[in-house]
Amino acid sequence: MHILQPKHTKLKPQEVKDLLEKFNISISQLPKIKSTDVCVPEGSVRGDVLKIDRKEEDKTYNYFRVVA
Repeated sequence: MHILQPKHTKLKPQEVKDLLEKFNISISQLPKIKSTDVCVPEGSVRGDVLKIDRKEEDKTYNYFRVVA
């Protein structure tokens, strides 16, 4: 992983369930990321949800993607 690349973390099933309930969405409504993307952690398969931590100035913003 490159130093400028945001941290990508695979969520556990319970975390995915909580996320979907929090935002009242289904997994198909999440933005997609290709499984061949170099940022995707090893061992991630289609349907896994990734949390991306992007740092901007003093804050960290969380983004979520589903592996397609």
